[in-house]
Amino acid sequence: MIHHLSIPVTDTRHVAEVLAGLTGGVITEFGPYRDSWIVWFGDAHGSAIEVYPVGTELYPPQDEGQAQFRAAATSSPYVATHATVSLDRSVEEIQRVAAAEGWRAVVLPRGGFDVVEFWIENHVMLELMTPEMTADYLATVPRRP
Repeated sequence: MIHHLSIPVTDTRHVAEVLAGLTGGVITEFGPYRDSWIVWFGDAHGSAIEVYPVGTELYPPQDEGQAQFRAAATSSPYVATHATVSLDRSVEEIQRVAAAEGWRAVVLPRGGFDVVEFWIENHVMLELMTPEMTADYLATVPRRP
């Protein structure tokens, strides 16, 4: 079970608001680092997306403390890290949100199921799935015996 993930974006508060609208979630500040937010989905799993400024790095401290944050001297707004997120939304609703933001959102096959590639700020991809897409996805994934 994955409970949360983090993504780098340019306009952290705005992206958090868009994601809260899509997920039906709520936003709280992320205290340890500047201009960062958490979008809580409000589900039984505690699902959330942390939204950090582009260039934020997490690194291990020299001692036994927790992960530290810093801003990279140079960075790209593109990342390989992404997630697939199930939503109680239709393709049309997802695409309407993307269109309003000027973001790319396109339905694409993933081998046995489809996803909506939803490109936050046209730099960070989330694969969003409608309930029907989620059912198809679950039918294709291996299960423990």
